[in-house]
Amino acid sequence: MSTDNLLTVSDFSVVYDVDPPVEAVRDVTFTLRRGEILGLAGESGCGKTTLAYGLQRLLRPPAVITAGSAVFHDEGGADIDLNALTEREMRQFRWDKASMVFQGAMNALNPVMAVGRQIDDILSTHRPGMGRGERRAQAAELLDLVGVGRDRLRSYPHELSGGMRQRVMIAMALALTPQLMIMDEPTTALDVLVQREILRQISDLREQFGFSVIFITHDLPLLLEISDRIAVMREGRIVELDTAENIYHHARHEYTRRLLGSFPSLTGERGGFVRGAHDDDGAVAVAGGTI
Repeated sequence: MSTDNLLTVSDFSVVYDVDPPVEAVRDVTFTLRRGEILGLAGESGCGKTTLAYGLQRLLRPPAVITAGSAVFHDEGGADIDLNALTEREMRQFRWDKASMVFQGAMNALNPVMAVGRQIDDILSTHRPGMGRGERRAQAAELLDLVGVGRDRLRSYPHELSGGMRQRVMIAMALALTPQLMIMDEPTTALDVLVQREILRQISDLREQFGFSVIFITHDLPLLLEISDRIAVMREGRIVELDTAENIYHHARHEYTRRLLGSFPSLTGERGGFVRGAHDDDGAVAVAGGTI
């Protein structure tokens, strides 16, 4: 993981302009490093998805970005102020520089288009110089890469399992080799075995392509396994940001400790999770692996 920053977010705030106004994201500040997986944890309604949509400028009224900045440090050396981009510039930025796997993504595919054509749409829009055959070849390579297989190019979403649809969404997010991928609960509604396969694949792809990930979920034990650092949100604010190891062993905020204590241990009663089970090397057993 590089120490260079890819994204700098400063005092970012989002308000839902209703009566009375709802402060969904309040003064959020963090940096994302190149090649890093940053976990974003917190209970439902704490502002995780609103923050992600705000960074991508995908919010719709009555949501309004009221303060702060988000600066993308492009690998070419340019600093891109996301709030200052026009709508057209922002459309060019999305998928190319930063992509997103949406919450409930396995149901986000167009049901009346073959998955190969949906990948082709991204390529034809952002890479107009590519020929039809070249686009088809790249779509096939992407489906092979995520374990779906090029033989599914002409398949429709309803012909695929939930895990395969999720992989197609990841393939679409990878299509333009972005520097940042925002994943909003990408394993929701998947069984634990498929979930683990998806998580392993995300880690492998991150190692292969070097992109950064903001991984959003309420499942803190999952983040402990895959994240380099974890930010814990509550009521629109980041209340704690630290390495996964420090969050597990030395959580400073009471809310973080309560989140950890709410998960059952693999062995023992509820609350035993935070104590963990150390093996001979001092690793801590968590759900699905060790840290």
